[in-house]
Amino acid sequence: MTAPVFVVDELTAGASEFVLDGPEGRHAVSVKRLRPGEDVVLTDGRGRWAAGVVEATEGKDRLIVGGLDGVHEEPAPAPRITVVQALPKGDRQELAVETMTEVGVDAIVPWSASRCITQWKGERGLKALGKWRATAREAGKQSRRVRFPEVADAATTQQVAALLAEADFAAVLHETGEQPLATADLPAEGEIVLVVGPEGGVSPEELELFAEAGAKPYVLGPTVLRTSTAGVAAAALLLGRTGRWG
Repeated sequence: MTAPVFVVDELTAGASEFVLDGPEGRHAVSVKRLRPGEDVVLTDGRGRWAAGVVEATEGKDRLIVGGLDGVHEEPAPAPRITVVQALPKGDRQELAVETMTEVGVDAIVPWSASRCITQWKGERGLKALGKWRATAREAGKQSRRVRFPEVADAATTQQVAALLAEADFAAVLHETGEQPLATADLPAEGEIVLVVGPEGGVSPEELELFAEAGAKPYVLGPTVLRTSTAGVAAAALLLGRTGRWG
């Protein structure tokens, strides 16, 4: 995908024209300044997409897209890669979500680890979750994806353990790992779940619980990465090794 991507609520099969308005239309007309004849891609962010051409603009927030070539369905990638991301500090939260979306992660699970400095509670937690989801949406558009990553509700340690137990391959990035993630035996299908701990590290109790769920500790490399960058580095490694970056 090289044309700019815009998100729509629904794509109707057989339609030859679409009116893009609201915030997406305003972004296309007033920010991107698209003009007639330029290519665009419309998507619902869940794998359905259609390519079209700008026919006209109206005012500051309406884009008329024509020449739609039919609605396509991008198949779900395999294996599916989920990153359980311990809550980083401050604006590093959005950085982690943005970069993982750009490289191609399929799902992100916010995790309230015991050593997280940041904790989501009440309205503050709901607002932060909304920010993660908005960041994934915008990064999905920027990186020309038509299937955006799912951002789950914040998970407890017990919920993370349950997720790991169902995975086809489960790993925890941790310095106690004796094997590099680069040499792990990965499945060609199914679900890969990777746990990225907080700045203070995964606690011994959490490591034990995750090991009981079938998740081994692995090291990523010789250097120590921040929690906001470890996930994207590990995801890129997995995407390359599984052939999704072929």
